[in-house]
Amino acid sequence: MDTNINNKKDSKLVIILLLYLLGIFMGAIDTGIVSPARTVIQNNLGVNEKTGIWLITIYTLTYAAIIPISGKLADKLGRKYVYIVSIFLFGGGSLICGLSSFFSSFPMLLAGRVIQAIGGGGIMPIANAEFGTTFPPEKRGMALGLVGAVYGIANILGSTIGSGILDIFGTENWKYLFFVNVPISIVIIVGGLIFIKNNKGENNAKIDKLGTLFLVCMIVSLLYGLMNIDFFNFKTSIQDSSVYPYLIAFICLLPIFIFVERKVSDPILKINYFTKPRIVIVLILSLIVGIGMMGMVFVPQFAENALKIKAGSGGYFVALLGLFAGFGAPMSGNLIDKYGPKKILLFGFTISMLGALYLFTVATRTNSWFSVCISLIIMGTGMGFTMGTPLNYMMLESTPTKEASSALSTLSLIRSIGTSISPAIMIGFLANAGANVQNDIMNIIGQPQTPQIVQVTELQNMLDELKSDPDMAKQLKNVIIPDVSNSSSNKIDMSSGSLPKDLLNKLQSSDVTTITGITKEVSTAMYNEKVPPVIAKIENNVQKGINGTQKGIDGMTTGQEKLQEGIDGIQKGIDNMSKAVAGIEKGMAGIQKGYDGISKGIVGMEQGIAKQDGAIKQMEDAYNKIPNIPSPNPGDSNGNNSTTMPPGGGNSMDKEQMKAQIDKLKTAREELNTKLQASIAQRNKLDSQLNTMKSQKSKLEAQLSKTKNQKQDMIAALAKMETQKASLVALNDKTKEVKEAIPVAFAKSQKDYITSIENKREKIEGSYQSALNVGFKQMYIAVFCVNLTAAVIVLFYKSPKKIEQES
Repeated sequence: MDTNINNKKDSKLVIILLLYLLGIFMGAIDTGIVSPARTVIQNNLGVNEKTGIWLITIYTLTYAAIIPISGKLADKLGRKYVYIVSIFLFGGGSLICGLSSFFSSFPMLLAGRVIQAIGGGGIMPIANAEFGTTFPPEKRGMALGLVGAVYGIANILGSTIGSGILDIFGTENWKYLFFVNVPISIVIIVGGLIFIKNNKGENNAKIDKLGTLFLVCMIVSLLYGLMNIDFFNFKTSIQDSSVYPYLIAFICLLPIFIFVERKVSDPILKINYFTKPRIVIVLILSLIVGIGMMGMVFVPQFAENALKIKAGSGGYFVALLGLFAGFGAPMSGNLIDKYGPKKILLFGFTISMLGALYLFTVATRTNSWFSVCISLIIMGTGMGFTMGTPLNYMMLESTPTKEASSALSTLSLIRSIGTSISPAIMIGFLANAGANVQNDIMNIIGQPQTPQIVQVTELQNMLDELKSDPDMAKQLKNVIIPDVSNSSSNKIDMSSGSLPKDLLNKLQSSDVTTITGITKEVSTAMYNEKVPPVIAKIENNVQKGINGTQKGIDGMTTGQEKLQEGIDGIQKGIDNMSKAVAGIEKGMAGIQKGYDGISKGIVGMEQGIAKQDGAIKQMEDAYNKIPNIPSPNPGDSNGNNSTTMPPGGGNSMDKEQMKAQIDKLKTAREELNTKLQASIAQRNKLDSQLNTMKSQKSKLEAQLSKTKNQKQDMIAALAKMETQKASLVALNDKTKEVKEAIPVAFAKSQKDYITSIENKREKIEGSYQSALNVGFKQMYIAVFCVNLTAAVIVLFYKSPKKIEQES
């Protein structure tokens, strides 16, 4: 087989190399290319964070599970066809993932990712086996070095390439993250069918189907359980239903799997690999390298944090890291051919330790371009010497050539386990360090306060002035001005509450350049959540004041109407009393006139009586003087008796006649006297009536005066009520003005609060940077310890050649 490869032309060898390296690059970048788009994709497809993480998890699980299967199939069926089918599946899965955006189907996307991972799991081990078995020994290290370089660089650049595609096509066109694989897959398939030879192992035994099933179940259970462990809250998380059942399943399946594998002639996973110290050392080192590689991936994030540059700019530093990793990987391959894998691997771990040491002792303190670049250069170089080539070489030299694919698949499986569980550990350092970042930032920006509203002071003064009137105080006893003073007791609590998922995702994925902007967004969201109830409460209290004042206004309006009705009624009574007084006066005038007439008649009658008395007296005197000579003369036609006396008392009238005449006069006088007495009685009655009417008039006039005074009092009360009503209307208008001013004042307060956050940008970024640097420091102390452990372990490795020499 090696002879056939050596006889090929160099141009064909280069084409084959490129076809395999292109497949490795495409498969490797897809692990990271989706990471920057995960939130975009899950939001676009309407799934939550817990569901969306399966976009990456399902790929990792399937990829790790398929590696040993693909290696075994390649040994049985030939590497060419398994490789081409893997590329076909990867491209087809990518097409399905991209098409899922048109159907807005997350299940369709997951199905595509599973198919992608099945294809991706067959690319790397087949390429390693092809280079490790078909290339001549003097070029094998170089070839494997290229594989390691391409794989490592692709892993590192995956996130940056993903960000670049999103920047070019827009976040809404995330489908191109997957569509970009389709034309590459077509090129590899066509080229593979033409140029790649179908090399395969010599073992023709049946595929271990039962062992394959158990192995897949074990890998999925182990990785799913490990990925859900919070290593910084280990005791609690290990009890979670997403962890312990799967770890128990793995433990239970392991002895069954070992039993099954010992019974088959060609097991899916060579159990004896784990019984050979040399191979066990290689597998342990592979696990450690997988963990360490994921630690390197966080270096660009550290650069962005340390230098306060925007997210994605770390891609340039990733390029620097990849450049030196790409420089170290092929160099390690060339040096392996000369010095052997052990020394190269030991050198790589030492360089990686120096890089980690420099990073957590110098770079995390200085935060300078120089220190970051030196860290990347050292760590990239160390990673280039450790990430694949030496371990692949060790595995191949420790296993038979016919088991190359299976051996390298086992190696890739163990490394994939390391890369799968590493993020859970590494992210834990940053999450643990950043746990208090939000509280630190809240301490920096402080709590917003309720705004000061000028109209409230004016309103309070108006209310106090109105309440100085006891009557108004009763009216306004339930009117209370809300307290919106700008005091510490009126701070708005922003420390609790829930954030919308998009903002929570932003906050969790923030960096030093975006933390201030995201803090403003978060503060705005929290303000919008917390303040409306505060505003509503204040407005409700103000509305109560408005309602109370309006009730007072309405009450006064009703009182005014009733008071006006009373004034109108009193005026009507005044008019009636005035008419009554006028009637009394008119009656009194009539009675007075009758009284005067009767008085005049009485005077006449008294004069007549006096005359009659005089006449009677004269006649009696004459009668007494007349002798008793009866010679009366008849009376005149008027009935008046006249006696003609001769001078000297003649006897011309009869005395009897004169007597009769005197009697007649007396009778007439009595009659006139009777009339006089009747008139006097009538006059007295009229006088009594007149006095009664005078008394009535006096009382009525007094009542009229009192009623007029009441009317004036009511008019004065009406005027006062009008003034009070005007004051209440003014108070109500001012209260309405306060209500209208409240949202305006809070809007200004919010604007001022957000502006204050911007003014504290430097402090916020400094706090965020310091907190995350603590996490990075802890992370790379762990990376240092991992590489130190690996360096110690590699000392125990002995190559087969050295063993032969010693023997």
